[in-house]
Amino acid sequence: MTRDTTRNLMELAGSTIIPVTPDDDVDLLRPASAINVAISGKVVVTTTGGDTASVFVKAGIRYRIGVTRIWATGTDAQGIVALT
Repeated sequence: MTRDTTRNLMELAGSTIIPVTPDDDVDLLRPASAINVAISGKVVVTTTGGDTASVFVKAGIRYRIGVTRIWATGTDAQGIVALT
């Protein structure tokens, strides 16, 4: 594997991990390319496309979804992180 290929794979993986406190009024500081949780449950998100939906996420799995907000109301998953 070349150095460029390795760098490109790392960029796709999400180079920054940001702990998230769900909030009904405030967007993430920057859009996330994926989310992960420590404890499985529902996460209510607003996508980069503007849709708002509740999704069930299992702990330890990276969900590749563009997210601008994670809502407090309706979210019961814990240990949420955004990957950017």
